[in-house]
Amino acid sequence: MSLSGLIIDTCGWVAMIDAKINLDEGIKSILGKPSLLTNDTVMKELTRLEATRSSLLIDILESRANIRTHDQMHTDDALLMMAKDTGYPVLTVDRRLKERLISEGCSYVEVTSGRVFRLVD
Repeated sequence: MSLSGLIIDTCGWVAMIDAKINLDEGIKSILGKPSLLTNDTVMKELTRLEATRSSLLIDILESRANIRTHDQMHTDDALLMMAKDTGYPVLTVDRRLKERLISEGCSYVEVTSGRVFRLVD
């Protein structure tokens, strides 16, 4: 499957940072060098989280991602809509979001315990 993008969820980004995975190196074997997408609610969640913990490298995500605005929409609903619209997988470790993505015919990328990315579609 040829994919050209990756949608970033808050918990997926945090899991990647916590596992000390370099996004470009880790994702290369499954997606190449994807364009990154996220939304304004994910960015707000990451900013709130960063206030109470070590750096989440938000500046890197801001500089590389196309950040969409989804006013008044729940984060998971917006991510699901983005995945359906683009066909891109969502980087997440959220079990409920993964279940919703699969039930809607979408895919996701997760951080495994082996500190690698795994594409599930």
